[in-house]
Amino acid sequence: MLSLPSRTKMFLCMNPVDMRKSFDGLFGIVREEFQQDPLSGHLFLFVNKRRDRMKAIFWDDDGFVIWYKRLEVGTWQLPGSTSTTLELEAHELAMILRGIDLKSARRRARYQQPVAV
Repeated sequence: MLSLPSRTKMFLCMNPVDMRKSFDGLFGIVREEFQQDPLSGHLFLFVNKRRDRMKAIFWDDDGFVIWYKRLEVGTWQLPGSTSTTLELEAHELAMILRGIDLKSARRRARYQQPVAV
């Protein structure tokens, strides 16, 4: 189980990444592709070309952490996007990791507090 602070943003790189990359290689991609500061504390996700491996990197107050997952069967269904990076919400990442296609999942109506004028 991966536990992150609620303020943590999650970004997915839509371009395939060489999974041999480690801290420094992923650090460079965060700067180049995401145009983000790797020390921001946000979670940055990368998948390989076959979409059966995923790496995540984030700054954890005193050092970088890499999380790596390899699927034995199947692939991840990533959201369709024309951009090279995509910001995800926590529930979207959870659905991707569980193998749920985001296109077929529907969000049910919920109450939203009116905007104050």
